[in-house]
Amino acid sequence: MSDQIKHECGIAFIRLLKPLSYYQEKYGTALYGLNKLYLLMEKQHNRGQDGAGIATIKLDVKPGHRYISRYRSMAQNAVADIFGYVQGKFADIQHETPELMQDAEWLKQNVSFIGEVLLGHLRYGTHGQNSIENCHPFLRQNNWMTRNLVIAGNFNMTNVDELLEQLYELGQHPKEQADTVTVLEKIGHFLDDENQELFDTYKKEGLSNVEITAKISQNLNIANILTRSAKNWDGGYAISGIVGNGDAFVLRDPSGIRPAFFYQDDEIVVAASERPAIQTAFNVGINSVQEIKPGHALIVKKDGTVTQEVFREPQEKRACSFERIYFSRGSDADIYKERKQLGRLLIDQILKSVNSDLKNTVFSFIPNTAEISFYGLVEGLHKHIKKIQKETLIGRKETLTDTELDELLSLAPRVEKLAIKDVKLRTFITADADRKEMVAHVYDTTYGVIKNQTDTLVAVDDSIVRGTTLKQSIIKIIDRLHPKKIIIVSSAPQIRYPDCYGIDMSKLGQFVAFEAAIQLLKERGLAHIIEEVYQKCKASLALPKEEIVNHVKDIYRPFKQEEISAQITKIITPKDTVAEVEVIYQTLDNLHIACPNHTGDWYFSGNYPTPGGNKVVNKAFVNWKEGNNQRAY
Repeated sequence: MSDQIKHECGIAFIRLLKPLSYYQEKYGTALYGLNKLYLLMEKQHNRGQDGAGIATIKLDVKPGHRYISRYRSMAQNAVADIFGYVQGKFADIQHETPELMQDAEWLKQNVSFIGEVLLGHLRYGTHGQNSIENCHPFLRQNNWMTRNLVIAGNFNMTNVDELLEQLYELGQHPKEQADTVTVLEKIGHFLDDENQELFDTYKKEGLSNVEITAKISQNLNIANILTRSAKNWDGGYAISGIVGNGDAFVLRDPSGIRPAFFYQDDEIVVAASERPAIQTAFNVGINSVQEIKPGHALIVKKDGTVTQEVFREPQEKRACSFERIYFSRGSDADIYKERKQLGRLLIDQILKSVNSDLKNTVFSFIPNTAEISFYGLVEGLHKHIKKIQKETLIGRKETLTDTELDELLSLAPRVEKLAIKDVKLRTFITADADRKEMVAHVYDTTYGVIKNQTDTLVAVDDSIVRGTTLKQSIIKIIDRLHPKKIIIVSSAPQIRYPDCYGIDMSKLGQFVAFEAAIQLLKERGLAHIIEEVYQKCKASLALPKEEIVNHVKDIYRPFKQEEISAQITKIITPKDTVAEVEVIYQTLDNLHIACPNHTGDWYFSGNYPTPGGNKVVNKAFVNWKEGNNQRAY
């Protein structure tokens, strides 16, 4: 998108089901798991560039030997930095005693990060400080192997305050107010509980402590631990965890908001946030990779048993549609088709806006992420043109002149690359005027392809959040080409409401659609609605979250989508723009046609999949009205 936002994190989990020597013999390296983890993370680097981390666990290690390794990085290329660090563990061995690189058992006993259970994470910081302490995986340590816990995830909880209060009631004292801490400590608490219950049971049977330790490891009920832990979670989440003994899980929220996929065969179990990462890393077909079901946990026991078990009752699936529009990589077969369809579904609105004058219309796209929907738009235009040609040839075959026929057959969409994003420009002077001047040059353009004051330029964006880059850079640069009209087309609907499940879109005042609606209310003598909504939102915050409804919908209710789009056009158009400007948005109905299996559209519709979402949106409005520049959860 032209407005850069931070968004979803990525997870990568691997469990080797065979001894390390198996991979040494079959694939020529005991580092097979690490190599695959690196691939999984690199193929998901789009999901996090604020930091990354990995953790590994060795199975059946003798007491007194290290079996958990973790390393996190905030380097500019964090994944490369991490695996460069890990590779350094083997550099001296490779140089001085290369034969030991062929000894899988020796490597396991003597080198860190060589293990059968591996977990990786890529981080996008949605809020708060960006420090190494915020990078996953998180580690909860204990001298009892089965009480150690490592977790990493793609999640946001809307009810952190409530979850923290429950931890206080349990007697805990978390070190900070963050959903990562509450998740780690909640699972950790019930992991401790499960350990203690099993210990007490086996102690009564007269077993020794050593025997009890082995029995606990065999019989930990991971599904029960997760059920008790997640009972009051309200949010979107895909979370992977490893217990110190090697039991592991990947769980997905009951509404399936956050994506999670897995693949298994007799050698390996792997899970990741995106399907193509698994397909590429393991060279498997699309049908071999499955989704983890909403409300289910993929559980891999230490003995290699793999199950998918319910830990929360599944709800109506409301998978995030923004994953399809923008977040996930377009290399997924279904996402690629859906993004092209989003482009095709814009054609009617565009043709109406240009009066079907394709001869004097140039089509382009703005950020690279809009390229696939642009392809769909162009394909649709070719189909539209063929229909025109066919109907004209049938209807006028007797009267068409040679000139008219040549012109008809030469009709085609005029496609050009006009907006070019340069390398990231740095602002050395902090004054606002200087920053705006630099922002204005983030994009450059191609000169000489637009007919002065004749052509209309249609530029596809995948979504418009704030409109800042359009106003400060793109429209200014495109206007230098002297088009008659500039049409900015968003393949996503208007973003009207905050997200609270992982995306950095938590403040209402940052949305240009919200700004437009507020301006329209004031211009049309409806400002009283703003105060009424504020009072409703304020009162609702005292209610249990299950009873709260989204009152912010009343802000948009008086207006048609086209009216808000017209007001957005005024907002994002620079004062000195010569060309006429228009903004066109995808409709909600067309979004659902293009992405039928991903109906999570709360940032567009205001229909939140969990009760906490309604509380967040009302709180966000209260914050905006009171001038409180804080996130609402």
